[in-house]
Amino acid sequence: MSTVADTNIPQLETLKIDLAGKVATVTLNRPDKANAMNWAMWQDIRSAMQWADRTPEARVVVLQGEGKHFTSGIDLQMMMGLQAQIKDDCDGRSREKLRQLVLELQDTLSSIERCRKPVLAAIHGGCVGGGVDLISCTDMRYCSADAYFTIKEIDIGMVADVGTLQRLPKLIGNQGIVREMAFTGRKVLADEAQRIGLVNQVFDSREALYAGVRELAELVAAKSPLSIRGTKEMLNYTRDHSVADGLNYIATWNAAMLMSGDLMTAMMANMSKQTPEFKD
Repeated sequence: MSTVADTNIPQLETLKIDLAGKVATVTLNRPDKANAMNWAMWQDIRSAMQWADRTPEARVVVLQGEGKHFTSGIDLQMMMGLQAQIKDDCDGRSREKLRQLVLELQDTLSSIERCRKPVLAAIHGGCVGGGVDLISCTDMRYCSADAYFTIKEIDIGMVADVGTLQRLPKLIGNQGIVREMAFTGRKVLADEAQRIGLVNQVFDSREALYAGVRELAELVAAKSPLSIRGTKEMLNYTRDHSVADGLNYIATWNAAMLMSGDLMTAMMANMSKQTPEFKD
């Protein structure tokens, strides 16, 4: 059931967006194509993340998939059409067009990281190829017991190029496992995904997955939105910088943001043993 921001929710070709109780649910919606990521879906993902970022009422985003699978990855018809899309009499210009296209796809997924709100992935069934790139950008990942993950690009004769090889080693922290997945394209089942740290938790069923992730999302949504946004900013920055750089940045951030209305609200609520209510 959507709420106050109904009129602001974009109507997208390949995604469904719902907003209820401060939690936005973004659903990949090409079930007849196993949610294969065609060109429209890449653009829609960026649009959805930009909408979530600028919509105060959306404090947390849950990303899920309609149908049998979370996503089968990049649409092969889209891949087959690339040649016509980059065609040019000049080979150098053709290569430049291809590079720009790859950068465009990378930017789509990076929009998930740029979104100031936490994004939780709820994964069921297959999460294949580009799907691994997609979830690698999210803040937390959860799956049902039937889920599996595979870096499928190796099986179509290409190098994964939109984020998996850059982000997954930092998520899992085990170069050997990441390289094994990337070199073999083998399936990683749900229990192994949890063991290696790819997902936080495995739920028995899809229904339990959605209920559990919703509960977690609502827990996050109840916290100070300003503090949640700052925490995501710090975690993303620190991942890619030294400890010293991260400490310097948080000192500057809190010099600007610490003395907020949220701080006073939280302190007063704690003193009176009440639940704080924060401004969006």
